[in-house]
This record gives sequence, C-alpha cells and structure tokens, in this order.
Amino acid sequence: MIEAANRLQTVEEYYFSKKLREVNLLIASGKPVINLGIGSPDMQPPQKVVDAISESFKNPNAHKYQSYQGLPELRDAISGFYKEHFSVYLSSSTEVLPLMGSKEGIMHISMAYLNEGDEVLIPNPGYPTYQSVTKLVGAKGVLYELDEANNWMPDFDALEKLDLSKVKLMWVNYPHMPTGAQPTKNVFEELVAFGKRHNILIVNDNPYSFILNDSPKSILSVEGAKDVCLELNSLSKTFNMAGWRVGMVVGDSIHINNILRVKSNMDSGMFYGIQKGAIEALKCSEMWFATLNNVYRERRNLVWQLADALNCTYDKKATGLFVWAKLPAYVKSEEFIDLILKESHIFITPGTIFGSKGEGYIRFSLCASTEDLEEAIARVI
Repeated sequence: MIEAANRLQTVEEYYFSKKLREVNLLIASGKPVINLGIGSPDMQPPQKVVDAISESFKNPNAHKYQSYQGLPELRDAISGFYKEHFSVYLSSSTEVLPLMGSKEGIMHISMAYLNEGDEVLIPNPGYPTYQSVTKLVGAKGVLYELDEANNWMPDFDALEKLDLSKVKLMWVNYPHMPTGAQPTKNVFEELVAFGKRHNILIVNDNPYSFILNDSPKSILSVEGAKDVCLELNSLSKTFNMAGWRVGMVVGDSIHINNILRVKSNMDSGMFYGIQKGAIEALKCSEMWFATLNNVYRERRNLVWQLADALNCTYDKKATGLFVWAKLPAYVKSEEFIDLILKESHIFITPGTIFGSKGEGYIRFSLCASTEDLEEAIARVI
C-alpha cells in the first residue's frame, strides 16, 4: 500500500462531507429530512447572468484556455463593484485577481505567504478551512478567541499579549460567519493598525456583506489598509452563484502578484462563459439586493420562530445567511443536533465545527423554502 503524504495526518475530511453522507442515507431510506445545515443558496441567479453564459457559447474563443488573471472586463467589473458599494478604488489591472471561488483563495494566499513553522492567527469560532489549510501548508494555527460578550470582535488587548514573533498571517471574517456579527469601522481600523505594528498580513474574508445587511463594509476602505491587508469576496451568496465558483482577491499589486504566481501554476483560467455571467452579476442594481433580502428576511423570521420553539436565544441584529443561536445551558451542540435529526428529521449545524467557542450554539441556514421552514416549526412544536 502506497502511503499518503504526512500532511494528511494533520486534517480530517470536512465535516459537511461526512455528515451529508449520513443525511443522504436517511433521505434514501425514506426519511423526510429538512436540511438547514448548508449555506448553499437555493434561489436562481439574476436572469441576465444566465443569459450571458448562454450567449457566451457563440463566441469562438469560449472554449479555449483563458487568462490566468481573468478577462479584463471582469476585472473592470470587480473594481467598479468595489468603487460603487465600498468606496474602495482598485486598479483593475494590478489590484484585482478573479478566483474560482474565494475558498481557492485561502489556499493560494497561504501557499504564497506561509513557510513551514510560520504561525497564523485564526478566529475561534471561525470557518474551519482557515485551520485545515494552515495545517496542509505546514504552518501552525494560533487560535484567537471571539466571545459573544464582545460581539464576536477580536480582543486586541489579548492579542497584544501573545508571542507574535512568528505570526505572519491573520484571518478575519466580517460580517462574521457563523455568528453574523457586523464590524464597526473602528474594528477595521484597529485591525489595520495591529497588522502594521506587527508586520502581519490581515486577510478579511468578506462573502456575506450584502445578505440582510444595510451597511456593507470593506477593510480596504480604511486608510493605509492596502499596505497590510487583502480581502476575499465571492459571488456565491450575493448572486446565488455558489456552484459557478466565482470569487476574487483584491489588494496591493505586490500581494496580488505573489498570489498569481501560485494560482497560475494551479489552474488554466476560468471558463469564459462563467466570467461573462459574473460580469453581468456585478452590474446588478440595488433592486436585486432588495428583492433577495426580502426573501431572506421572511425566511429569517421563520427561523427565529424555529429557534424559539427549540428554546434557543439569538441576536436579531446579526446579519448574513445564517442564524446563530445559543442553546439552553448545559446542552451540548452535537448531541442536540443529532437528537433533532433523529427525532424531527431536521439537520442543523452544531457550533462546535467552527471551534471550541462554538460549543453551546447551533447554526441555522436560511437556504430553505418557507414551506420547509414552516414544516420544520410544525415538527418541533
């Protein structure tokens, strides 16, 4: 038997990859499982996006290899989107790099900047991929704890007390997943100052800005942020294009060029038609966001009712595609979701998959129809 690489000993199969096999087995056996675990938008992209990919097939270059940097008009659309929605000015030729989903960017940034033994500040709770990618490249994750009492914001006093001599990279994610906490401008300013003091690259993962959020923000809007910051973004949640795999990383040209040196050795460019569709998505008017959020607002109200029925508490000021709910005292997250899956055939995500600070919490996805949400409520009342 040929042995796998040692790096695989540092990571496990992604939680949802394993758990969904269990859920699918239940469905296959006839159990009517309602999936409230995954943040995969179930609504359609804008029609003009679908029309653009269909029309693209007529282009004689559609099926050829594409530029590693993406179409110039896609980079223009990204820079225009950042200018319009975040008041951030980017050079489309040097400060924008389209990605096949922002998750790809987590690996590319890590490979571009981390050596074996370097340390990385990772939020707890936070997106599990930050930790797994850090391990895969041979670096060491250093968890910084986020707490409900501090609205899930970094504790800068605690960060300053750490030994930061080996820290090279810090992952932040605002609006925060899984909690939905919304950053203030002051928090972003403190993050930029922290990065400059300690020569740490701050990367804000920002795919949830436009979901149930009246004040989208970019860390790059802070003066001097480009010196020490990158930002990842995605079309998956904002435009219901999760399966298309379109994202971006934006920031200073030196950082973008370093990431391109990795990316250009990993793929052969994004499919032409997907890029044409992405261009149209990025040009959507405010009406698109208003319509999308009207649906999510209705769904969130139902999820709040479901959380109430399960004796959970939650923050009505939180934003994003999920509802982060606190369980009654002494109830364990994984035991609770397994019980609900068994007795009510509802799949909810346990907070523990996002780190130890997620114990005692569960996360509901808003990517389910009102009919399914009403049925879920009926099952637990």
